[in-house]
Amino acid sequence: MEPIRRVFTFRITNPILSGLLYSYFWMFLGALALSLLLWGSGLAEDDLSFYTFLVHAVAAFIGGCVSGKRAGNKGWYYGCLTGLVYGITLLVIGFLALDSSLSLGDLTLMATVFAAGAVGGMFGVNLKK
Repeated sequence: MEPIRRVFTFRITNPILSGLLYSYFWMFLGALALSLLLWGSGLAEDDLSFYTFLVHAVAAFIGGCVSGKRAGNKGWYYGCLTGLVYGITLLVIGFLALDSSLSLGDLTLMATVFAAGAVGGMFGVNLKK
């Protein structure tokens, strides 16, 4: 049974990549929840800007937590890098898909995910077994 378990396990050992994977997963769940909130209530898309920042902050925090835990040390460093790559990816996707330019809201989003990733990385190092 043990050799079968080793064959079918998939683990990303790079702390930043594993943190990004978790960040994108939680962003997907948050976007799904916001879509259901839009569909089921009378909210407009313009009313969701705060919730969007909240979803991205939570996703970056969890990604920073995972990267800090996988790294074992320098959690703020790995969390900052995870948040930075996550935020840059969001900006690039927004630029390519929506043809949007850089604005104050984008810089606020970058600062938010950068800080949330750093705090998550600090918590993640302390979650090490």
